[in-house]
Amino acid sequence: MDYDVIVVGGGAAGLMAAVTAAARGRRVLLLEKMDQAGRKLRITGKGRCNLTNTNPLRDTLPHIGSSTAGSTNKPGQSGGVWLRNAYGRFFNQELMQWFEEHGVELTVERGNRVYPASGKALDIFLALIGELENNPNVTIRKNATVIRVETGERKTENGECERFVTAVILQGGERITCRHIILATGGLSYPTTGSTGAGYRMAAELGHTIVEPVPALVPLKCDERIPDDLVGFTLKNVQLDIADRTTGTTIFKSALGELTFTDDGLGGPISISASRAASRPLHSSNQANGQPGNLTAILDLKPALSAEQLDRRLLADIDQNGTRIFNDALRLWLPAELIPLALKQLHIEYYKRLHQITGDERRRLCRWLKGVEFTITGTRDWNEAIVTQGGVSLAEVNPKTMESRLVKGLYLAGELLDLDADTGGYNLQIAFSTGHAAGEAV
Repeated sequence: MDYDVIVVGGGAAGLMAAVTAAARGRRVLLLEKMDQAGRKLRITGKGRCNLTNTNPLRDTLPHIGSSTAGSTNKPGQSGGVWLRNAYGRFFNQELMQWFEEHGVELTVERGNRVYPASGKALDIFLALIGELENNPNVTIRKNATVIRVETGERKTENGECERFVTAVILQGGERITCRHIILATGGLSYPTTGSTGAGYRMAAELGHTIVEPVPALVPLKCDERIPDDLVGFTLKNVQLDIADRTTGTTIFKSALGELTFTDDGLGGPISISASRAASRPLHSSNQANGQPGNLTAILDLKPALSAEQLDRRLLADIDQNGTRIFNDALRLWLPAELIPLALKQLHIEYYKRLHQITGDERRRLCRWLKGVEFTITGTRDWNEAIVTQGGVSLAEVNPKTMESRLVKGLYLAGELLDLDADTGGYNLQIAFSTGHAAGEAV
């Protein structure tokens, strides 16, 4: 059978693309390589599915990044700016309205994050797949692995040669013809859900530039050994900066948040957010010379106090507790779990009485509390990465339609594109909006 559009990939972007195209009367074939569609969607947000964020557009755009966002001859523009057109037609309010109209009650939680009121990501998936299953224009095939997009060539009116899609080739050799193909195969994060990077290979075979994919929104690995008693311990209301030792610049500064120590480094919300800034220089450096990136994580344990305010507090505490030994007195300023690390890094004798602490040692303690340093050596692997950073260059994709600028009738959506964002529902909104734009365009 000849289809109007074949959607390759049954994740958030692919499902929304198929729903949108079918709602406009197109004959749609959805091809999913796994035995079930939407595997990643059903586990996102720890199974709760933070599907979007209610922040207005102007506050959303800075949360989105891209390595190739200068694709409209405006070098350095953010990935959010590239998405303006797609967001202008289908953004958070339209997305929320769609799910509510399809029987999914939603709730807004801390940080303007939107979840299904049931707390079940499955409800988001069921609304999408149910809409497809009930539409006679849609055919869904599972365990159907696309290995290649077939193209043809033709002359345009001005005599130029134009490539266009003709069919997909499945593993096993089956050929299915169509007029439009939407590639929504996802990135490389959570490979057990079917994200194997096959879409990058297919896009590259068609001439697209692929910005090297690296894991993002993922825990950081550090050179320093984390004491056993500290592993799994969470600090609240701290701040994390990432600095580049080579340039002396700060490439990331977090808001106040939580950080959890892991057996090989730093996890928790602010560390995972920091990985978006750290991952590419880390992985690029590793590829170039086999050495870890020259990045330092700087943890501020007392972000509410300036260095001067903290020093005055230390002076007052020392005056009031002069006879306490340093090891015990550290409990005035730190949770017990952090004390072994402090003793190891501060090089102050644990048995000293506070009244014996020198001015230099007090200032050293102050600097440490305001900036515990960890040498970042890498990130955890794809199994723990929430998103992929990198992908198909935006310079080669029309931001209004998601159509390839290289191959007529080819559309690209979701994590396959060189777009990624902070946590908070922004990444799923990218998937839904780009999927919708592609489905609308076909």
